[in-house]
Amino acid sequence: MSRTRKRRMMNQINVVPYIDVTLVLLVIFMVTAPMTNPGMVELPKVGQALKQSVDPIVVTVQKEGTVLMDGKEMQRDDMLALIRTRLAEAEKPVVVSADKNTPYGEVIAVMDLLKQAQVNQVGLLFQNEK
Repeated sequence: MSRTRKRRMMNQINVVPYIDVTLVLLVIFMVTAPMTNPGMVELPKVGQALKQSVDPIVVTVQKEGTVLMDGKEMQRDDMLALIRTRLAEAEKPVVVSADKNTPYGEVIAVMDLLKQAQVNQVGLLFQNEK
């Protein structure tokens, strides 16, 4: 007597192959993700075309924190008064020039004073490296 058992249909899904495929895709993404650089930005270049039509008022901040204007050391209040009189004559931009060893806070303090004095055009002076 041969007894044969009837095979029943499986009512479950075999997920092992799906897990294998998912892990392979995860490894591929982990390997290729460092190769892409989505945060790359092209910055504009500074060239000869950015020359000022009017000579700006230059305020120099030395590394000790002293403020110079026209080569003369002056207090910040005197500097603001002189800038206001020059701006009353003609609307000129004001440029802050600072030594590279000047503390950042000193430069920001001078720029803040100029903004509080309602000087609209304030910029930073720099030198191109060639």
